[in-house]
Amino acid sequence: MDQKRLLIAIAVSLAILLGYQYFAVRYLPHPPTPSQTATEPATSATGGSASSATAARGGQSVAAPPGGAATAAKPAPRIALAIDAPSVRGSINLLGARLDDLVLTKYRATEAPNSPDVQLLAPQTSKKSYFVQYGWSAAGEQHLALPGPDTVWTASAKALTPDRPVTLSWNNGAGLTFHIAFTVDAHYMFGVTQSVTNASGTAVKLYPWMRVRRDYTPPPSGDYILFEGLTGIAHGRLQEMGYPKVKSNAKDKPGNVGYETTSKGGWAGISDKYWLAALIPDQAVPATLRYRSIPGGDGHYQVDYVPATPETVAPGASASLASHMFAGAKVVNLLDHYESKYKIPQFDKAVDFGWFYFLTKPIFYALDYLNALLGNFGLAIMAFTVCVKLLFFPLANYSYRSMSKMRLLAPKVSAMRERYKDDPQKQQQEMMALYKAEKVNPASGCLPMVVQIPVFFSLYKDIFVTIEMRQAPFFGWIHNLAAMDPTNVFTLFGLVPWDPTVISPLLHLGALPIIMGLTMFAQQKLNPTPPDPVQAKLFLFMPIIFTFMLARFPAGLVVYWTWNNMLSVAQQWVIMRRTRLTRPGLART
Repeated sequence: MDQKRLLIAIAVSLAILLGYQYFAVRYLPHPPTPSQTATEPATSATGGSASSATAARGGQSVAAPPGGAATAAKPAPRIALAIDAPSVRGSINLLGARLDDLVLTKYRATEAPNSPDVQLLAPQTSKKSYFVQYGWSAAGEQHLALPGPDTVWTASAKALTPDRPVTLSWNNGAGLTFHIAFTVDAHYMFGVTQSVTNASGTAVKLYPWMRVRRDYTPPPSGDYILFEGLTGIAHGRLQEMGYPKVKSNAKDKPGNVGYETTSKGGWAGISDKYWLAALIPDQAVPATLRYRSIPGGDGHYQVDYVPATPETVAPGASASLASHMFAGAKVVNLLDHYESKYKIPQFDKAVDFGWFYFLTKPIFYALDYLNALLGNFGLAIMAFTVCVKLLFFPLANYSYRSMSKMRLLAPKVSAMRERYKDDPQKQQQEMMALYKAEKVNPASGCLPMVVQIPVFFSLYKDIFVTIEMRQAPFFGWIHNLAAMDPTNVFTLFGLVPWDPTVISPLLHLGALPIIMGLTMFAQQKLNPTPPDPVQAKLFLFMPIIFTFMLARFPAGLVVYWTWNNMLSVAQQWVIMRRTRLTRPGLART
């Protein structure tokens, strides 16, 4: 009975945790936002709008950044301004003022030593166009010459570096001079200030906008527990929308808008598993945020901001708006640093810590600290496992002691089943009386595993989604703790040159999962054998089932499970030995 309850408890707990994450979290409704009407965008998707793009909202004209269908015109050649910083290199296209070339110099695309660095942003001439752009729209019925996709900006320097800001300038020939000042730090944060000087003799009203645009749909990472797509913080809440969802929401909507809200503060951008390109507006200025999906090609996705009210620039005056832009790796401590320094709300949620955020992030901090201490994330996972075992030691101690007594009581239980085989009710009463007399809880065996399920799931998230664990090596053949064990018993560990996974993904079984299965089998042998033959056979197959199930999980998670089993076996063996020495009378019938 106790083993049956254990199975049910594990199955139900896993079903709730994984089922809720998959079926519910992504589809929960967003908090209500003020009623708004989507604005009509400019039709150019190549860089900017030379005319105003406005729509009415409550009698007020509200501008929209460009976000129309992709044009068929061939992009003009790039005019590059170099970016040279410790963590990034690339260039800004002076034609259209796009930041459309950014390489992350501290990360390689694959584990191969000759692998190229990760390219985050790419120009429109690339098949994977991905860029950030800043511009202006005119309010109302003003007819102004504004910078657009064919505007060639003048740069104040030849390169943007942490020690040398760069300002792009353009004069419209009618008294307006536009400036975009860029700074970059040693990591991934860009400062951007858009300003306008008015020497026209007439007041003008302008909306400075900014957008991040991706002109392709990236392939999914292949795991449903990970979010990738358009994300940000608005109204103090995380607003996530995957590529299919924003595409569905934006279909046949004015401006191709899948989500729109106006709020003060926050941030938004496009998030990959490890990388992020995010816009961070002035936290004191109310702005309208939009998620768009533009039809055509392999998909076009855009996140943009525009102030809720226009900037009025009087004759002889200037107006400016400062913001920031993050483009780089989602390093947790770095996100925390930026959140504190620039007062960016919940910037750490760019990392998909999931529903168990309150557990997942502290567990990550523990792993990161132990890694700094021990110099290896695999050893950090093992040390963390010891800490978890110590934390749950009293509970596990009680459980293993109870299971040891159950094992010693097995002869009495078997005799009782035989004696009352024709009277199940009497059999159950006598067994409960025996357990009560011997102070044994038959359900205690499931407690240690059930309470550790949230820890296990949170650890899985940390290993899978944090860039700190990306390509983190262990020892021997484990070169990446965030990926599955690369060995395979069905290829005789590399001796047979074929890929059995083309037949079925289940035909990938590495050495580490096999070791895990053996430790689980050893732990099972220490537990009392279920008196029911069907349950006994089922439990005999449990190590095999878990071995194949965990074979495709990240190796770091298998290290945790294996080491946890080994510690449990040692603890349980000691308790069983002590129980036999102190309670020898239990085994008598």
